[in-house]
Amino acid sequence: MSEISFDDFMKVDIRVGQIIRAEPFPEARKPAIKLWLDFGPELGEKKSSAQITRHYTPEDLPGKRVVAVVNFPPRQIGPVMSEVLLLGVPDDENEVVLLTPDKDVPVGGRMY
Repeated sequence: MSEISFDDFMKVDIRVGQIIRAEPFPEARKPAIKLWLDFGPELGEKKSSAQITRHYTPEDLPGKRVVAVVNFPPRQIGPVMSEVLLLGVPDDENEVVLLTPDKDVPVGGRMY
């Protein structure tokens, strides 16, 4: 594992977003879900997609607060321009489990 400085870490803008809409993403090469997230008044609404279909359905996700990197450049994923990277950890079967705050925190709140 390589080390980074604290200053390097602080360059990564990690925020809490609330999923406001989720749809199946059948055009993706691997099963995925298209997501629209609210990051509050400073950042507004952003789009993303995530390969999270093992643990989540589009119906489960609206209202859920998640953690995402918001300052990577947008990336084209099939027909979707992904504007943020949702963060998750693989389970024992290497399927993504989303990182979520365990208390009620403001949408758009930055991780320190």
